[in-house]
Amino acid sequence: MASEGKRRSLSRRRLFGIDRSGPEPPQTRAGQPLRPFTLPNLIGYIRLAAIPVFLVIAFDSGDGRDALASVIFLAIALGDLLDGFVARATGQYSRLGALLDPVVDRLTILSGAAVCWHFELLPRPAIALLALREVATLFLARYGLRHGVDLEITWVGRIAVFLIMGGIFWSMVVDWAIIEVGFCVGVAMSIVATALYVRTASRHRSAVEAAAAGDGVQSPVQPSSSD
Repeated sequence: MASEGKRRSLSRRRLFGIDRSGPEPPQTRAGQPLRPFTLPNLIGYIRLAAIPVFLVIAFDSGDGRDALASVIFLAIALGDLLDGFVARATGQYSRLGALLDPVVDRLTILSGAAVCWHFELLPRPAIALLALREVATLFLARYGLRHGVDLEITWVGRIAVFLIMGGIFWSMVVDWAIIEVGFCVGVAMSIVATALYVRTASRHRSAVEAAAAGDGVQSPVQPSSSD
Protein backbone atom coordinates (compact mmCIF):
# COMPACT_ATOMS: atom_id res chain seq x y z
CA MET A 1 0.00 0.00 0.00
CA ALA A 2 2.80 2.39 0.88
CA SER A 3 4.64 1.65 -2.36
CA GLU A 4 1.43 2.17 -4.35
CA GLY A 5 0.92 5.57 -2.70
CA LYS A 6 4.52 6.45 -3.48
CA ARG A 7 4.02 5.56 -7.15
CA ARG A 8 0.91 7.76 -7.28
CA SER A 9 2.86 10.60 -5.63
CA LEU A 10 5.69 10.27 -8.14
CA SER A 11 3.14 10.24 -10.95
CA ARG A 12 1.65 13.48 -9.68
CA ARG A 13 5.12 14.98 -9.36
CA ARG A 14 5.80 14.18 -13.00
CA LEU A 15 2.37 15.38 -14.11
CA PHE A 16 2.90 18.80 -12.55
CA GLY A 17 6.48 19.04 -13.79
CA ILE A 18 8.13 18.75 -10.38
CA ASP A 19 9.96 15.50 -11.14
CA ARG A 20 12.02 16.10 -14.30
CA SER A 21 14.37 13.16 -13.94
CA GLY A 22 15.01 10.73 -16.75
CA PRO A 23 15.40 11.19 -20.49
CA GLU A 24 13.21 13.40 -22.64
CA PRO A 25 10.23 11.74 -24.37
CA PRO A 26 11.51 10.10 -27.58
CA GLN A 27 8.82 11.91 -29.63
CA THR A 28 10.58 15.24 -28.94
CA ARG A 29 14.03 14.19 -30.14
CA ALA A 30 15.72 15.20 -33.38
CA GLY A 31 14.54 13.22 -36.40
CA GLN A 32 11.07 12.52 -35.02
CA PRO A 33 7.89 13.60 -36.90
CA LEU A 34 6.79 17.17 -36.18
CA ARG A 35 3.15 16.25 -35.32
CA PRO A 36 1.85 19.85 -35.47
CA PHE A 37 -1.77 19.05 -34.60
CA THR A 38 -1.71 18.35 -30.86
CA LEU A 39 -3.36 20.08 -27.91
CA PRO A 40 -0.04 21.34 -26.44
CA ASN A 41 0.90 22.78 -29.84
CA LEU A 42 -2.50 24.49 -30.08
CA ILE A 43 -1.72 26.23 -26.80
CA GLY A 44 1.66 27.22 -28.26
CA TYR A 45 -0.01 28.72 -31.33
CA ILE A 46 -2.39 30.75 -29.15
CA ARG A 47 0.52 32.01 -27.04
CA LEU A 48 2.37 33.03 -30.20
CA ALA A 49 -0.65 34.86 -31.63
CA ALA A 50 -1.19 36.71 -28.34
CA ILE A 51 2.27 38.30 -28.34
CA PRO A 52 1.55 41.01 -30.97
CA VAL A 53 -1.77 41.74 -29.23
CA PHE A 54 0.12 42.30 -25.99
CA LEU A 55 2.63 44.57 -27.70
CA VAL A 56 -0.03 46.77 -29.34
CA ILE A 57 -1.96 47.25 -26.10
CA ALA A 58 1.17 47.79 -23.98
CA PHE A 59 2.73 50.38 -26.29
CA ASP A 60 -0.59 52.23 -26.53
CA SER A 61 -0.87 52.43 -22.74
CA GLY A 62 1.19 55.60 -22.34
CA ASP A 63 3.21 54.39 -19.37
CA GLY A 64 3.52 50.63 -19.83
CA ARG A 65 1.19 49.87 -16.94
CA ASP A 66 -2.01 48.67 -18.53
CA ALA A 67 -4.14 46.06 -16.74
CA LEU A 68 -5.19 44.25 -19.92
CA ALA A 69 -1.66 44.13 -21.32
CA SER A 70 -0.38 42.79 -17.99
CA VAL A 71 -3.03 40.06 -17.90
CA ILE A 72 -2.26 39.04 -21.48
CA PHE A 73 1.46 38.84 -20.73
CA LEU A 74 0.74 36.74 -17.64
CA ALA A 75 -1.49 34.41 -19.65
CA ILE A 76 1.22 33.95 -22.29
CA ALA A 77 3.80 33.23 -19.60
CA LEU A 78 1.59 30.76 -17.71
CA GLY A 79 0.75 29.09 -21.00
CA ASP A 80 4.24 27.59 -20.87
CA LEU A 81 3.21 25.65 -17.75
CA LEU A 82 -0.15 24.74 -19.23
CA ASP A 83 1.13 23.23 -22.46
CA GLY A 84 3.68 21.17 -20.51
CA PHE A 85 0.94 19.89 -18.18
CA VAL A 86 -1.31 19.01 -21.12
CA ALA A 87 1.53 17.21 -22.91
CA ARG A 88 2.27 15.11 -19.84
CA ALA A 89 -1.42 14.46 -19.09
CA THR A 90 -2.28 13.37 -22.64
CA GLY A 91 1.06 11.99 -23.78
CA GLN A 92 0.83 14.24 -26.85
CA TYR A 93 4.53 14.96 -27.10
CA SER A 94 5.89 16.13 -30.44
CA ARG A 95 9.07 17.32 -32.09
CA LEU A 96 7.35 20.56 -33.10
CA GLY A 97 6.33 21.19 -29.50
CA ALA A 98 9.93 20.77 -28.36
CA LEU A 99 10.98 23.34 -30.97
CA LEU A 100 8.03 25.73 -30.64
CA ASP A 101 7.92 26.08 -26.87
CA PRO A 102 11.38 27.63 -26.31
CA VAL A 103 10.91 29.96 -29.30
CA VAL A 104 7.63 31.26 -27.88
CA ASP A 105 9.29 31.66 -24.48
CA ARG A 106 12.13 33.68 -26.03
CA LEU A 107 9.70 35.90 -27.96
CA THR A 108 7.56 36.40 -24.85
CA ILE A 109 10.54 37.56 -22.83
CA LEU A 110 11.84 39.78 -25.63
CA SER A 111 8.44 41.41 -26.15
CA GLY A 112 8.08 42.10 -22.44
CA ALA A 113 11.65 43.40 -22.31
CA ALA A 114 10.88 45.75 -25.23
CA VAL A 115 7.96 47.26 -23.32
CA CYS A 116 10.02 47.61 -20.15
CA TRP A 117 12.86 49.24 -22.10
CA HIS A 118 10.55 51.71 -23.86
CA PHE A 119 8.88 52.86 -20.63
CA GLU A 120 11.99 52.38 -18.41
CA LEU A 121 10.17 50.02 -16.08
CA LEU A 122 13.33 47.99 -15.38
CA PRO A 123 17.08 48.78 -15.46
CA ARG A 124 18.07 49.16 -19.09
CA PRO A 125 21.55 47.60 -18.71
CA ALA A 126 19.93 44.42 -17.34
CA ILE A 127 17.38 44.45 -20.18
CA ALA A 128 20.20 44.80 -22.73
CA LEU A 129 22.04 41.81 -21.23
CA LEU A 130 18.81 39.82 -21.25
CA ALA A 131 18.15 40.65 -24.90
CA LEU A 132 21.67 39.56 -25.87
CA ARG A 133 21.24 36.33 -23.92
CA GLU A 134 17.89 35.54 -25.55
CA VAL A 135 19.23 36.16 -29.05
CA ALA A 136 22.28 34.02 -28.26
CA THR A 137 20.00 31.23 -27.04
CA LEU A 138 18.05 31.32 -30.30
CA PHE A 139 21.30 31.00 -32.28
CA LEU A 140 22.46 28.17 -30.01
CA ALA A 141 19.18 26.36 -30.58
CA ARG A 142 19.58 26.76 -34.34
CA TYR A 143 23.14 25.48 -34.17
CA GLY A 144 21.97 22.54 -32.10
CA LEU A 145 19.31 21.64 -34.65
CA ARG A 146 21.90 21.51 -37.41
CA HIS A 147 24.15 19.23 -35.39
CA GLY A 148 21.52 17.04 -33.74
CA VAL A 149 21.98 18.51 -30.26
CA ASP A 150 19.02 19.75 -28.23
CA LEU A 151 19.40 22.45 -25.59
CA GLU A 152 18.79 20.79 -22.25
CA ILE A 153 16.82 22.84 -19.72
CA THR A 154 18.19 22.95 -16.16
CA TRP A 155 16.60 24.12 -12.93
CA VAL A 156 18.94 27.12 -13.02
CA GLY A 157 17.34 28.13 -16.30
CA ARG A 158 13.83 27.50 -15.01
CA ILE A 159 14.36 29.63 -11.91
CA ALA A 160 15.88 32.35 -14.09
CA VAL A 161 12.84 32.36 -16.39
CA PHE A 162 10.54 32.55 -13.37
CA LEU A 163 12.38 35.58 -11.99
CA ILE A 164 12.61 37.29 -15.37
CA MET A 165 9.00 36.77 -16.38
CA GLY A 166 7.86 37.68 -12.89
CA GLY A 167 9.98 40.82 -12.97
CA ILE A 168 8.55 41.88 -16.32
CA PHE A 169 4.98 41.21 -15.26
CA TRP A 170 5.17 42.93 -11.88
CA SER A 171 7.03 45.91 -13.32
CA MET A 172 3.96 46.50 -15.49
CA VAL A 173 1.77 46.46 -12.39
CA VAL A 174 3.63 48.24 -9.57
CA ASP A 175 6.79 50.29 -9.08
CA TRP A 176 8.76 48.42 -6.39
CA ALA A 177 12.56 48.27 -6.06
CA ILE A 178 12.46 44.58 -5.09
CA ILE A 179 11.13 43.77 -8.56
CA GLU A 180 14.23 45.25 -10.16
CA VAL A 181 16.47 43.24 -7.82
CA GLY A 182 14.68 39.98 -8.63
CA PHE A 183 14.83 40.73 -12.34
CA CYS A 184 18.58 41.40 -12.24
CA VAL A 185 19.16 38.16 -10.31
CA GLY A 186 17.12 36.32 -12.95
CA VAL A 187 19.21 37.81 -15.77
CA ALA A 188 22.44 36.74 -14.04
CA MET A 189 21.09 33.21 -13.54
CA SER A 190 19.99 33.04 -17.18
CA ILE A 191 23.56 33.77 -18.29
CA VAL A 192 24.82 30.96 -16.04
CA ALA A 193 22.16 28.67 -17.53
CA THR A 194 23.34 29.50 -21.04
CA ALA A 195 26.89 28.55 -20.07
CA LEU A 196 25.57 25.23 -18.75
CA TYR A 197 23.69 24.65 -22.00
CA VAL A 198 26.88 25.21 -23.99
CA ARG A 199 28.92 22.91 -21.76
CA THR A 200 26.38 20.08 -21.95
CA ALA A 201 25.99 20.44 -25.72
CA SER A 202 29.78 20.44 -26.19
CA ARG A 203 30.12 17.23 -24.19
CA HIS A 204 27.36 15.59 -26.20
CA ARG A 205 28.91 16.70 -29.49
CA SER A 206 32.29 15.33 -28.39
CA ALA A 207 30.70 11.99 -27.48
CA VAL A 208 28.98 11.78 -30.87
CA GLU A 209 32.21 12.62 -32.73
CA ALA A 210 34.15 10.09 -30.69
CA ALA A 211 31.58 7.42 -31.52
CA ALA A 212 31.72 8.30 -35.21
CA ALA A 213 35.52 8.07 -35.14
CA GLY A 214 35.36 4.62 -33.55
CA ASP A 215 37.03 5.63 -30.29
CA GLY A 216 35.28 2.91 -28.32
CA VAL A 217 32.02 4.74 -27.67
CA GLN A 218 29.25 2.31 -28.58
CA SER A 219 26.49 4.86 -29.08
CA PRO A 220 25.95 8.60 -28.80
CA VAL A 221 25.36 9.55 -25.18
CA GLN A 222 22.37 11.77 -24.66
CA PRO A 223 23.15 14.62 -22.29
CA SER A 224 21.57 14.24 -18.89
CA SER A 225 18.60 16.47 -18.32
CA SER A 226 17.19 18.04 -15.19
CA ASP A 227 14.29 19.56 -17.15
